[in-house]
Amino acid sequence: MDKHHFYQNSVQCVEAEIDFVAETFQTLKKRPLKTLREDFCGTAQTACEWVSRGDNHMAWGVDLDPLVLQWGQDNNVTSLSWSQQKRIQLLEADVLDVPVQCIDTVLAMNFSYFIFMERPLMVSYFESVYQSLNEDGVFFLDAFGGYEAHKVLTEERECDGFTYIWEQATFNPITSEMQCYIHFETDEGVRMDRAFAYYWRLWTLPEIREMLLEAGFKTADVYWEGTDESTGEGDGVYTKTMLGTPDAGWVCYIVAEK
Repeated sequence: MDKHHFYQNSVQCVEAEIDFVAETFQTLKKRPLKTLREDFCGTAQTACEWVSRGDNHMAWGVDLDPLVLQWGQDNNVTSLSWSQQKRIQLLEADVLDVPVQCIDTVLAMNFSYFIFMERPLMVSYFESVYQSLNEDGVFFLDAFGGYEAHKVLTEERECDGFTYIWEQATFNPITSEMQCYIHFETDEGVRMDRAFAYYWRLWTLPEIREMLLEAGFKTADVYWEGTDESTGEGDGVYTKTMLGTPDAGWVCYIVAEK
């Protein structure tokens, strides 16, 4: 059982994510995106997707965990062509102090930045991203919420050959700190408990947007997912808006321009 393989095939959809990032950057800046840094990159699947899409695309993946970086190198980077591999670099580094500057865009996805639980530390991270970007750079984040985000619950989703299990084990309404786990179970009944553990602060969208502006960004716009009228579920299309819907659970993008 390989928890990183399961994660990539249940949590991430890097194709759709890169579609959104590239198209939104082009719309905002009237030029194509070239250089990308993936913070909290884990297996760097997103960075690999980016360099595979264009001969002039460059990417850096940043994470503190050398084991997950090695997995990404062995399983994702090596699957690229030799010319593509030369345009991606994985760095074992702290996202608060990354030696990669003058980047078109920085990504902080899968709510990874929620690990910063204190406002001054979060603002420091946002400031470091601001300094890393080109003059017309863009910072992309995602966030989640909804009234079920504050609950203790377990949700299951069937995937190809296994079941993905998301558990919100604890939530403290005084501090908004929460303990979450991802478990996996194969179709044969073999279970991997607590394959991933997250101790986060559940930041609200107003808080995130205020901190981005405080860090120097000129915009901090929310891109909300539309609804498929036939199913009532999300349609995968994210549009800039100031009006969201009070759903039980939602995921959105935040786009901050330097």
